[in-house]
Amino acid sequence: MKAKVLAALRKGENYELKTELNSEYRERRKEAVRRVIANMTVGKDVSGLFTDVLKNMQTDDLEIKKLIYLYLINYAKTQPDLVILAVNTFVKDTEDSNPLIRALAIRTMGCLHVPEVLDYLCDPLRTCLKDPNPYVRKTAVMCVAKVFELNAAVAEENGFVDAVRESLSDSNSMVVANVVSALAEMNEMEGGRGIWRLDTSTVGKLLTAVNECTEWGQIAILEALVDYRPQDEKEAENICERLLPRLQHANGSVVLSTVRLLLTYEKYVKRADLLQQFSKKMVPPLVTLLSSEPEIQYVALRNINLILQRQPKLLSKEIRVFFCKYNDPVYVKYEKLDVLVRICSERNVEPLLNELKEYAKEVDVDFVRHAVQAISRLAIKYDSAAERAVKVLTDLISTKVEYVVQESMIVLKDIFRRYPQRFDGVIATLCEYIDIVDKPEAMAALIWIIGEYSEHITNVGNVLSGMFEGFLEQEDESVQLALVNAAVKYFLKSPQQGQALVLKALQTATEKCANPDVRDRAYIYWRLLSADPEAARSVALVDKPPVELENVNLPDSLLQELVKELGCVSSVLQKPARLFVYKRAEKAGLPRHAETVGSEADEETTTSEAAAGGVDTTNEGEPELLISF
Repeated sequence: MKAKVLAALRKGENYELKTELNSEYRERRKEAVRRVIANMTVGKDVSGLFTDVLKNMQTDDLEIKKLIYLYLINYAKTQPDLVILAVNTFVKDTEDSNPLIRALAIRTMGCLHVPEVLDYLCDPLRTCLKDPNPYVRKTAVMCVAKVFELNAAVAEENGFVDAVRESLSDSNSMVVANVVSALAEMNEMEGGRGIWRLDTSTVGKLLTAVNECTEWGQIAILEALVDYRPQDEKEAENICERLLPRLQHANGSVVLSTVRLLLTYEKYVKRADLLQQFSKKMVPPLVTLLSSEPEIQYVALRNINLILQRQPKLLSKEIRVFFCKYNDPVYVKYEKLDVLVRICSERNVEPLLNELKEYAKEVDVDFVRHAVQAISRLAIKYDSAAERAVKVLTDLISTKVEYVVQESMIVLKDIFRRYPQRFDGVIATLCEYIDIVDKPEAMAALIWIIGEYSEHITNVGNVLSGMFEGFLEQEDESVQLALVNAAVKYFLKSPQQGQALVLKALQTATEKCANPDVRDRAYIYWRLLSADPEAARSVALVDKPPVELENVNLPDSLLQELVKELGCVSSVLQKPARLFVYKRAEKAGLPRHAETVGSEADEETTTSEAAAGGVDTTNEGEPELLISF
């Protein structure tokens, strides 16, 4: 029996791979390495093949070498003693004639995160930092950041940090971009204690390098410039003018990073003509972003939303660009509606209302509701647009589409409160559609309108009496409260006609209604009407304050913070990065849980998109993140 079990085990996949890895045939060993990496990628444990994989390290095949190095990075922490066996091969590879192999070796040694490897890494790293090939140098620069993360003292004692600073003067822009990322990352690890600070000469070097960098390198450099404070107005103007060509870049992230810098440096530029020129230059690239795929459009719209809060008139002439297309995803349509209301002015409110009217005829119920709400916001925002908006809403109500009618009733209540006694002629028309309204919020809004303007409705008594027939069956208290209020208002305005109705309403509410809030409201009205009708009039018929457009702008302090993070995840969430991103919490002394949100320690936590791996498409080692919403 035991022999059968052993035989079965020998037939397992790992045993088969072990045999293939030790084969005398090169192609079989190569295929075995590929299978090992494939198994590792899907989560299978192949750590037992560590020594067998190591035997294949000394090869001229670059593909196999890459796969084996990837395997070592994955299992280095669980097999630190065995990794030391590969050190000699690593060191040898750093002296290879092929720059790709030299860079691959130094990168892999930095990614192992095994303290024992540091002693063997220092000399090759020092050599690679001065390598004649820029690809090796830029990889070595990022390796210094990884050494610094593992042991800052070793990085400083060996002069690696100083060497990275000196590399800012490198002739290759790709190296400069990686230097910026590495220094920013080390600065963050030290809690911003001055590993690197920008000065005028350094900024000049970065602005020169940014013209020749790849898109990821440009993003890294642009992000580094966000925290720089120009010495004077002339320097700020010079920086902004040198950044303007970046607005023409095809990559949306580069464009948004450039816009972020222009908005950040605005406060240092005093010349109105220059500020106006910068604003004009920002418009075309922002509009161009809206012709990208939907996901990019959404990110662009969220960022444009923030930009418009800083410069409300920036895109006022581009309103048609934000009109919704039939094939736009719904999340893009919602953002476009919000932007449309923001950039609309009295000059172009008429075509926008016509456009919104068409949106309100769509089949998507939620989108229709958003469109109707946008119509209401325009009516409240612009007095001159109110009449046209009410006409649009009454036209929509006449379609008798249930969800359109109900949402229109809700928003008309706000318009009537914003412009009291101005649209009395519409009220009688609304009463014709009572039978369609069944949504509690819409019904409560319609009842409020009837009670508030009962003198303009000829058969208001019959209308309210019909509604009271289902009073006790109403599940929502807002409708019951609205009915009680409407009955009292009707009585106060027409005592003879409304006496029977108000008596019935108050008796029903106090004696049969199960909701305590409705009963209390009815008792209060009953006592007021019995003791002092004038006091009841001053309570029920008091002039309501006009409805104002809800403030959808962010607080200034939060807006300034988000503008400095434009183009990042925080600008999409419209929440500062310090509230949901934590990097290397242990080194910063932070407990790794969501309760640290808002603490003084996390004020130093900032986003850094390009620092971890943006400059190089290979895995440079991701920063550790804890996301908490």
